[in-house]
Amino acid sequence: MSSTGTIVLTECSAAMLAGMIARRETSSVAVVEAHIERIERVNADLNAVIWKRYAEAREEARLADEAVERGGSLGPLHGVPITIKEAFALSGSPATYGLQSRSTIRATEDDIYVSRLRAAGAIILGKTNVSQLLLYVESDNPVYGRTSNPWNRGRTPGGSSGGQAAIIAAGGSPLGLASDIGGSIRVPATFCGLVGMKATAGRIPDPTAFGVSLGQRAIVSQAGVLARTVTDVELGTLVLCGGDKPDAPASRPLGDPASVDVSKLRVAYYTEDGTLEAAPAVQRAVTEAAGVLAGKGAQVALWHPPAVPEAADLFFGILSADGAQGAGKLLAGNKVDPRLAQLVRLAGLPRPVLGALEAPLRLLGQRSAAALIHNFGYRDTFHYWQLLEAQDAYQGSFAKALDTDEGGPFDLIVCPACALPAFPHGGSKDLVVAGGYAILYNVLGYPAGVVPATRVRPGEESRRKRSWDGMERAARGAEQGSAGLPVGVQIVARPWCEHVAFAAMRAIQDSLSTHPDFPRTPVA
Repeated sequence: MSSTGTIVLTECSAAMLAGMIARRETSSVAVVEAHIERIERVNADLNAVIWKRYAEAREEARLADEAVERGGSLGPLHGVPITIKEAFALSGSPATYGLQSRSTIRATEDDIYVSRLRAAGAIILGKTNVSQLLLYVESDNPVYGRTSNPWNRGRTPGGSSGGQAAIIAAGGSPLGLASDIGGSIRVPATFCGLVGMKATAGRIPDPTAFGVSLGQRAIVSQAGVLARTVTDVELGTLVLCGGDKPDAPASRPLGDPASVDVSKLRVAYYTEDGTLEAAPAVQRAVTEAAGVLAGKGAQVALWHPPAVPEAADLFFGILSADGAQGAGKLLAGNKVDPRLAQLVRLAGLPRPVLGALEAPLRLLGQRSAAALIHNFGYRDTFHYWQLLEAQDAYQGSFAKALDTDEGGPFDLIVCPACALPAFPHGGSKDLVVAGGYAILYNVLGYPAGVVPATRVRPGEESRRKRSWDGMERAARGAEQGSAGLPVGVQIVARPWCEHVAFAAMRAIQDSLSTHPDFPRTPVA
């Protein structure tokens, strides 16, 4: 059963499904079965769901319906099917990170956020594909293979949470658990026409007990959710934080988006950050989203964020400071994806060698490659501490600019989430810097969400000039044939002010969703 009357269950939001189940307008059994049918219909083309638990989900749905019949209190996601990113521990399932050596290992208990989603009543249908070690913006690895974007099978849904984004955009799941250390929620969201939120650093810390970034705390992964509506992402964020009575509260409780008066916000926006020029549709999306907020009465000003290439240097410098020894240890004995192999080789080179390569690359016109390796590579303790001091200084200068630049102090930023719409498969190898628009807010630790805004129009795919620069050539190639692809915008708030971002995101989605170019999901 995939519909109730004229309502198609796989097109409903998680919040809507929970309400219908609680009011007995449909059953959890019907909702779960509809989503299983949808996954089975689309997954052969997408390869998004790579671990299925249908038998358990059907039994949990039956029990959920019995609970409704008994009456009493129900969780906010009672009876609603969801999916989980492969990297999270789900009892009885593998969390391989794309490593063949981990294929036979099964989790013996649930991750804390899986537990919270279950406690809220959610029913897990399965797990979704990722990039190897979660380290590049495609979802393709030697264990499970490649995930495709439902908007265009020749394009990636992004990474590392791309499997999650693909199946939600295709209607196989209304909501999914994901994570973000360098755009892994936000890039898939913009590539697939979805909503996502990376919370303030420390609010929803990713407790994963495996990975290359364990031990460093300068740039930390945050758990979060992907969904098709702002309402669902708000709800999922609240659940991940522990609900109304969190058992491990962050420094500040989540605010209420309903308390935010959008007309009183001061909003900065920018379409370029000095790393890689954004595609025309991306720039238009930002301008239109800023215009929505201006139309609501907000004070909106064009702004230039300070020294964003410096933030990209800090990101790559901090995460490669071990000289890729952590990644090398984890990858030993495993087949390595070529995109990851390239990054590991670079990070493993001595700093003097990287420095010697930088000047010739610039002379050859490879400006982007030279910028990428500028801060790569191993640091001893003293030089690593210098990186952390530089990060602190950058965070201070950025906050000062928000406070004192003309038009400020700003409450909110509207900007690209990625320089480009969804890349062709394999494109991330040459487009590492394209995600710099998202990386900035991992370095800063600010809450940053993505909301869908538009689609690339025919004739506006690219105005990028021909160049010898490899990354510029790859960007131009990615823009070609991109008409029809979804584009989202990034909405950034001050630390601990996710509710402000959510209020703006809701206003933007409500307004732009009436436009003919809006990327409506699920995608057929």
